[in-house]
Amino acid sequence: MNVIVIVADSLRFDYVGCCGNNQIKTPNIDRLASEGCLFECAYSEGLPTLPTRTALFTGRYTFPFRGWQRLEPTDVLLASILFRNYYNTALISDVGPMFNHGYGIHFNHVQWIHSEVYTHGITDVKLETGIKVDVDRFFKGIGDAQLDSRHRIDLENYLRLRLLWKSDEDSFVARVIKEGMKWLEEHGGEDRLFLWLDCFDPHEPWDPPSPYNKMYVDPNYTGKELILPFEGEVKGYLNEAELNHVKAMYAGEVTMMDKWVGTFLKRVRDIGLLDRTMVIFLSDHGIPLGEHGIIRKARPWPYEELIRIPLIMRHPEGIGKGKRIKALVETPDVMPTILDFLGIKIPETVHGSSLLPLISEEKEKIRDYAYSGFFNRSWSIRDEEWKYIHWLPGPPSHPTKPELYNLKKDHEELSNLVDQESKTAKALELNLKNFVENLKAKD
Repeated sequence: MNVIVIVADSLRFDYVGCCGNNQIKTPNIDRLASEGCLFECAYSEGLPTLPTRTALFTGRYTFPFRGWQRLEPTDVLLASILFRNYYNTALISDVGPMFNHGYGIHFNHVQWIHSEVYTHGITDVKLETGIKVDVDRFFKGIGDAQLDSRHRIDLENYLRLRLLWKSDEDSFVARVIKEGMKWLEEHGGEDRLFLWLDCFDPHEPWDPPSPYNKMYVDPNYTGKELILPFEGEVKGYLNEAELNHVKAMYAGEVTMMDKWVGTFLKRVRDIGLLDRTMVIFLSDHGIPLGEHGIIRKARPWPYEELIRIPLIMRHPEGIGKGKRIKALVETPDVMPTILDFLGIKIPETVHGSSLLPLISEEKEKIRDYAYSGFFNRSWSIRDEEWKYIHWLPGPPSHPTKPELYNLKKDHEELSNLVDQESKTAKALELNLKNFVENLKAKD
């Protein structure tokens, strides 16, 4: 058997059709969900980009131990386990931070593709120079001369890269998918294949080419084309029309990404691999688009818009087809699921659990709580009804008061009930702290 994992960076759960959004078009992801199973309560345990990949590659919780960093020499990695079991492994990605922090280790084949504004350190970057680009059309500053200047430079570099594009065929997600298809075609007659496709889209800048750049926007909008808004507070920076335009451009990016996921899956089907391959599709995390007053990952806040992710698993034997699983699952569960599917012993270092018993309906759940957080900033715990957030010491602007939300009645997490429901809050706080202490004791 074979395994293919497709990661879409910064894809929100609520911007996918099969996850309940009937406005944004994601037909290919939706089809994959109909052929496999959709985990409706999947969470990223450690945030953002690199901690999530660490959890995916090691099957371990990260938020109490480590943040944005390289993999460690003692890590027991999925790629190395598969290599020792004679699998042909490949990582193809345009996620710049993964490249800069050595996340390609132990794969047989690694291919990095430059993307977005993360062009430093990758050698195939080509910028169109000598041609003026209209940065002002896309730029809105925050009034800080130094930050505004750096932001303009990032935008200008990105816009010069975009001059090379003729259509979405030239987009970064298309390049990753094309290289993935090429690798599969070279090895499609083989077994024991493991391909990890890690796409930076729909991460910002949110600037999809036609027709995706017009698909969801207000035709009467005349403001700035804010494809890369500043991270931070919305109030005082973006008006309602500008924020809605940003959301529309993000939605267009999602639909473009979906098209290329479909192109890839069609090729997998056409070369005869789909019926002997488990396909896993997920995001590393979501993205705030005005919720709780911020745009982009401006704060280490583990609210639902950031930590809840789409997760789909398609079993080649049709096990779990069309199933929607409400059990709480997390990113450390992906690695042990892959190993379990392939019949490989799961290392004792792994914190997560295989999801195959959920897919096959042998179990209704594998845990009572989901845990998430930012290293040295915030921890959170949730069950089927309640969500509790514990803040660690931070800068003066950092929250300090614990938060408790009833997610069944308040899914936007707007009404903090920590004072009114103190008994529930204290029970969840104790559970959370015991969970972290037990992890540390076993580490």
